[in-house]
Amino acid sequence: MTSSVQLIVGLGNPGPKYEQTRHNVGFVFLDELARAKGATFRVENKFHGDVCKLPINGRDVWLLKPTTFMNLSGKALAALARFYKIAPEAVLVVHDELDIPPGQLRLKQGGGHGGHNGLRDIISQLGSRDFHRLRVGIGHPGDSRDVSNYVLTRASGDDQIAIDNALDDALRELPRILEGNWQKAMNHLHSRK
Repeated sequence: MTSSVQLIVGLGNPGPKYEQTRHNVGFVFLDELARAKGATFRVENKFHGDVCKLPINGRDVWLLKPTTFMNLSGKALAALARFYKIAPEAVLVVHDELDIPPGQLRLKQGGGHGGHNGLRDIISQLGSRDFHRLRVGIGHPGDSRDVSNYVLTRASGDDQIAIDNALDDALRELPRILEGNWQKAMNHLHSRK
């Protein structure tokens, strides 16, 4: 992993009904980043999402929250990436991850979708698996039949605190990630308990 990031896409579902659900950790991450930088999102219909451009470390970084709902996230990502000629390797997707305990984070590049419908659509629309991922652990409900309801509800108090702390840590590591200093960022984020 050596590329620097030009586009960060947070996955989630639009609308107040979904705002604080486990599935929307990607939106929460981008909202916190924009707030910290004093920036606001604007609706961009041609990109099927809410968009913000931030100057970070001397270069512009696009933030995108697709308004297509999770299962069609790739439509928004591909539209913006193609318009600005951003390679898949310069994209970071922030998403919830069932297979990681709440409060743990994993950075990776490439791979499959692991059953995540947002990632499935991104891979299909982008025609590549080579984008980076910041996987935010939300835990698993224990029974696969409960997954849909689980991801679309709020985390419990302790789990939410762990997720919020993880997102704060990820924001602190973002300068390294944006510079392409993946190994140092991974060493820190993967060692969190």
